[in-house]
Amino acid sequence: MWFWWFMLVCDLLIPITMIVAGNMMWRHPPKTINGMVGYRTTRSMKNIDTWKFAQNYCGRLWWKIGWSMFIPSLVIHVPFYYCSKNIVGTVGAILCTIQSVILIIAIFPTERALKRTFTDDGIRK
Repeated sequence: MWFWWFMLVCDLLIPITMIVAGNMMWRHPPKTINGMVGYRTTRSMKNIDTWKFAQNYCGRLWWKIGWSMFIPSLVIHVPFYYCSKNIVGTVGAILCTIQSVILIIAIFPTERALKRTFTDDGIRK
């Protein structure tokens, strides 16, 4: 049973990280453009306007996605409580992979919003 609890905690790490990081990026974004913290792509780091827009947009998106993944992640684990370690591990690995892909896919709507809002030089349209 301890392995089931361990996998549950592991599979909740990505949604919780998205909720916390999204909230921080959205409500308390980094004040200056930097290469360490925040949503960092070439387009988002053009100037301070694109930087703030990207932090706000991606932060809200991650916050929403994180909450929408949290409950299903809990529900998916419940039927496997009495299953073997192999089954629980496989289910956990599949769930973690899906969550990671969703985390990465969140880049595309943010980049599309940046492209729609700003020119290639970072000037607001």
